[in-house]
Amino acid sequence: MKKISVIIPVYNTEKYIDKCINSVLQQDLETEIIVVNDGSTDNSKKIIEKYKDKIIYLEKENGGLSDARNYGLKYATGEYVAFLDSDDFIEKNLFLRLEKYIDKKIDIIKFKIKLVDENYKEIRKIPSPSFECVNGEKAFENLFGLDEFLEVSCGYLYRKEFFKENNFHFEKGMYHEDFGLIPLVILKAKTVISLNIYGYNYLQTQNSITRNLDYSKTLKRANDVLAFYDNMIKKIESYEISQTSKKLIKEFYTNAILNKAKTLNKKDRKIYISKLKNRKIVDNIQIRNVKQLIKKIILKMSINLYLHLIDCK
Repeated sequence: MKKISVIIPVYNTEKYIDKCINSVLQQDLETEIIVVNDGSTDNSKKIIEKYKDKIIYLEKENGGLSDARNYGLKYATGEYVAFLDSDDFIEKNLFLRLEKYIDKKIDIIKFKIKLVDENYKEIRKIPSPSFECVNGEKAFENLFGLDEFLEVSCGYLYRKEFFKENNFHFEKGMYHEDFGLIPLVILKAKTVISLNIYGYNYLQTQNSITRNLDYSKTLKRANDVLAFYDNMIKKIESYEISQTSKKLIKEFYTNAILNKAKTLNKKDRKIYISKLKNRKIVDNIQIRNVKQLIKKIILKMSINLYLHLIDCK
């Protein structure tokens, strides 16, 4: 059995796919590479076929990132699973550095992420707390508020049996699929470790910067985040976790929802705020300090006022 199965969904990334695949091929640890061509219309297929003797190559009709990840997961035979976006790449010997933690069969192994530009130059490192092996509740508590990429699926290795036995999957046809899943995955884990290893390079392209210019997609993103909140509320009722952890994940989702509300125009924001009031999401904000107290007081007075004040910053 391979140590790690790396699932790489591909859709029209001909410019970057060579770098991505080669970053996995150079790993010293035994690795299975599963490339899922999600209906690409550019030269991605031609480039991928150069590696056909070194990878598992799958093709499917375009169904989006979530669908491609789920599809690839069906074919994974490794002890662990990693998700790698096809315009990103990993550091040399990342997996070898993680081997001793893999051998301990830890459910989730977290490493750190760097942002890089199109010349693969570092833009900045994403700060994240490091900690020894703890349960999922403690891990979420440690990461909450300190790791802005907490929900990014590509920053973790997952023990495959843990992932499969809990029937985890990414929701097809929705934006922010990581946000909808990864916090729940972390809370479910019995063992999580977070390492001071920068192993994942997250490419920032012009497309990354301008992708929110289509307002219809902006509106869908906001509604998808709200739908994920509703799903989370249902899911955690079956989780054997403390009330403290339930409050924490509710607050995590609430903060994201408020950020999405800021992106909406006046008409849609009004409708969105009405949905937030119906869900009483302001009650999820916990008071830990004076800043949080002021935030909650303003939100209780008016969500729109709070968003206006944030917009003016």
